[in-house]
Amino acid sequence: MAKHLLAEFELYVLAAVAQLGDDAYGVTIRDEIERRSGRQCAFGAVYATLERLRGKGFIAFHVSAPEPVPGGRSRKCARLTAAGDRALRETIGAIDEMIAGLGLRPA
Repeated sequence: MAKHLLAEFELYVLAAVAQLGDDAYGVTIRDEIERRSGRQCAFGAVYATLERLRGKGFIAFHVSAPEPVPGGRSRKCARLTAAGDRALRETIGAIDEMIAGLGLRPA
């Protein structure tokens, strides 16, 4: 079976979705990427990448229950599919293989 390796920003988005669990929607995904990577990103880039990942079958969307306040809004939340989990693991494994033996240490 061929590996499905993710592009850099796809990797960030999928990792954020995995970290956030049921709270993964546009704003929280962007905030998680910025907090963990230090990389600034636009909402448009997050939403476009989410849609591309959905098209590849790596995420699925669901609508949350409205917030429990007057006028509370529902959110379009993302969750990893089995294929998305596999792509995330395969990409991380490929990166690990590429850097093995370089003697690099995390910053």
